[in-house]
Amino acid sequence: MTDGNIGCKIWVRGIVQGVGFRPFVYTQAVTHQLTGWVRNTSSGVEIEITGQPTGVQSFLTALKDNPPPLAQIDSVVTESIPPAAGSAFVILESHPEPGAFIPVSPDMSICPDCQRELFDPADRRFRYPFLNCTHCGPRFSIIRDIPYDRPLTSMAGFPMCPDCLREYQNPLDRRFHAQPVACPVCGPQVWLQAADGTRLAERDEAVRLARKMLKEGAILAVKGLGGYNLACDAANPQAVAELRRRKKRSDKPFALMAFDTAAVARHCQLDPAAEALLTAPQRPILLLNRLPGASVAPQVAPGQVTLGVMLAYTPLHLLLLEPEPGYPDLWVMTSGNLSEEPIAYVDGEAQERLSSLADAFLLHDRPIHMRVDDSVLALADGQPYPIRRARGYAPDPVRLSGPALPPIFAAGAELKNTFCLTQDRYAFLSHHIGDLENYETLRSYEEAVAHYERLFRVQPHTLVCDLHPDYLSTRYAQQRAAESGLPILQVQHHHAHLAACLADNDWLNPDPVIGLSFDGTGLGPDGAIWGGEFLLGHYANCQRLYHLAYTPLPGGDQSVRKPARMALAHLWQSGLDWEPDLPPVQALCYEERTLIRIQLEKSINAPLTSSAGRLFDAAAALIGVRAEATYEGQAAIELEALADPQETGYYEFDLHGVQIDPGPLWQALLADWRAGTPAPVLSARFHNSLAALAVQMCLNIRQQSSARTVALSGGVWQNRTLLTKTLSGLRAANFTVLIHRRVPANDGGIALGQALIAAHSRNENVLLPSEV
Repeated sequence: MTDGNIGCKIWVRGIVQGVGFRPFVYTQAVTHQLTGWVRNTSSGVEIEITGQPTGVQSFLTALKDNPPPLAQIDSVVTESIPPAAGSAFVILESHPEPGAFIPVSPDMSICPDCQRELFDPADRRFRYPFLNCTHCGPRFSIIRDIPYDRPLTSMAGFPMCPDCLREYQNPLDRRFHAQPVACPVCGPQVWLQAADGTRLAERDEAVRLARKMLKEGAILAVKGLGGYNLACDAANPQAVAELRRRKKRSDKPFALMAFDTAAVARHCQLDPAAEALLTAPQRPILLLNRLPGASVAPQVAPGQVTLGVMLAYTPLHLLLLEPEPGYPDLWVMTSGNLSEEPIAYVDGEAQERLSSLADAFLLHDRPIHMRVDDSVLALADGQPYPIRRARGYAPDPVRLSGPALPPIFAAGAELKNTFCLTQDRYAFLSHHIGDLENYETLRSYEEAVAHYERLFRVQPHTLVCDLHPDYLSTRYAQQRAAESGLPILQVQHHHAHLAACLADNDWLNPDPVIGLSFDGTGLGPDGAIWGGEFLLGHYANCQRLYHLAYTPLPGGDQSVRKPARMALAHLWQSGLDWEPDLPPVQALCYEERTLIRIQLEKSINAPLTSSAGRLFDAAAALIGVRAEATYEGQAAIELEALADPQETGYYEFDLHGVQIDPGPLWQALLADWRAGTPAPVLSARFHNSLAALAVQMCLNIRQQSSARTVALSGGVWQNRTLLTKTLSGLRAANFTVLIHRRVPANDGGIALGQALIAAHSRNENVLLPSEV
């Protein structure tokens, strides 16, 4: 041992397992002539080093400033210890710690090094569909428990061959302790089979035959990273239409996949920010404006000006999409399920469920432990804007800077469900579960809750759920509370939206914030369906200052599915006649109109709503854009797609106490429609009206409260036209504006808000917004 040596013990927390962190530590220690050891523990990485002070300091600097690409360091704690005798630096076996936990890396796309090997004829993994290293590949979808070691993953059944083992054990190799490491000799294999189970081809020949079938118009089920997808040629109208028929999905857009950004640029507007997001390791589906000359079949995204496109993110996808002359640029790559079912991921069950949907199956034998959908993002205000948070992002926690959080389980909402678990300064928001409207999705929810609690060692002390008694997530939480005796808190939906936006922005300022919670549905404490709310509050409390005027919802959910009904209800509420030539009047038969009038006049099955989402539905139906919707938000999406970006006109609302009356807007909109004003201008004026209203109401609230910060949350804020116009107006009025950046503005972020409200609550059983 050299004189002057010092010793240091280091604990590193964050995403530091399965990302090449120990080989990185090893290389840095050798470079700086340090001795000691590194090992994984159940709470992170533990290191002991001995060496010269300059070497130790350089090591610590590299550790904090230049970690491996996929590592996310949350904390580095150091402690001086006596220098230890030793002549080398070694990597020790993992050390489990009871009750400890670490964040787990999401699944990541293939890295550039692995992609080069995939297409290198001289490489032993040439055209092998499952190559990966510590910088890429499956993580969350294959892990069963921590610490992240191969026996605790779905790769446990694939013993490594001598060549793979040599790489796995070499600290200087990028595959050192890459748990899914494999090759054609020892790893998973791919094959193609017909819908009846007959094997058609294996290995690379299976991929080549699959390509041929897809090019000829077939629909294939492809087993991917987190579940099965259904694929077809996006430029083939017949194939896309047939896929829609089989999936029972008449209008909802399909996701697309491309080999590289050059293929995307031939069909979509692509700027540097979009290209950076497309090529990021997460490889999300990104909503991009479609180019006028794009050869994508209209049936891919009916009534829309955007396409949802992702780049191939696994070796198997790259092999399927590898360019060649005459080969299609884009494939439809949509979730493998019937409409609204969870994505299929268990092999036998998947083949049974998808046999009527696919002409053939491209399969492999690496088990998927946890199903994960593809993430969906947009660009808003020049930054990523999450729509669906799943593969590549979950289960990466939302890191918070405030006091440590108690262990809480937040059940989330009914639609676009995610749940949330808190521990320390982490909020583990789950991957997208989906709409809890059937048994299969509820079962997926329950499986995921159990997996997260086991993986992150969370034993909740408190449960929190939505106010709505019929949400399956609420019932799950209430049943769990009854069985466990744990306290349960019920939180109003739109307060949770406000809190989610604050948490997303790691907002610690205790002053009240103006919350514009605009969405389609959320139960209010008065029994009405809220959704156009102007709130003032924070995590622990919330006031409802203003809201869109209540309008009856004739037939309840029938009016959600039929925007024409909502249009008639708004006209009735505003005292306007149902004139025979109006589009919503013409869209409904005499008998249905008669029933609607009875429901409205006698308040039969006509709950009241203040929903901004239903306001969009009414506008879309009133000007003839959409009378009946086949998926959530369709009318609003198609209305936005029409909006003329150059139009600056807008309509007025009236304010009656705390209620904002849209009657003047409907009168002016109808007058413009009767004057022959084009639909794009009408759409733009409607959007401008809501943006102007948002700014004016925030100015009113600032006069009352001095609040200068506004949080925009709720599914309506996925409308980028409305979001952009509102941001511009609020900033011009000197407001600080918070929007979502890490979790969705829609109900996919509700659970985060619920958890933060519970963490700040004062042990109330129900936390409700107060009215003024």
